[in-house]
Amino acid sequence: MAAVRPYVRRDGEGEALWFLGSLVTVKATGAETRGRLTVVEFVNPPGFAPPLHRHLQEDELFYVLSGTARFHCDGQVLEAGPGDFVLLPATLPHTFVVGAGEPLRTLQITTPSGFEQFAAAVGEPAQARRLPDPGPVDPAALGHAAALHAIELLGPPPGQ
Repeated sequence: MAAVRPYVRRDGEGEALWFLGSLVTVKATGAETRGRLTVVEFVNPPGFAPPLHRHLQEDELFYVLSGTARFHCDGQVLEAGPGDFVLLPATLPHTFVVGAGEPLRTLQITTPSGFEQFAAAVGEPAQARRLPDPGPVDPAALGHAAALHAIELLGPPPGQ
């Protein structure tokens, strides 16, 4: 494994992907952290909600930079806003719903690493550093990529 070196990834730097209607900017990959974690900056549009799912290997952590969301995890509802930190442990079913007022901007950390590979498999390179235009998601392709990356899709988010 290559030596890990210090770096600064500045605001607006990092691989940018359009992923499930959101903008993902990769800040740290498994290759840069000895496989220990992945860090991405997420911008989700108002009202966004991923399918109910669970990560079989990764803990998923969110630090909210701006906006609000209601996280659902293992029967609990966790309201979060700027400055809040949310832990969603591996194997527990979870999702979240972005508040209606503004986009949700978070740092998402997964440990161990690998989320960046799932995002790249499902998403596409962003044509600009902005939210993508709304469009359909291919459920079969999403399910296939999820299975390859130890993520189980369990159903729609609450209320959908």
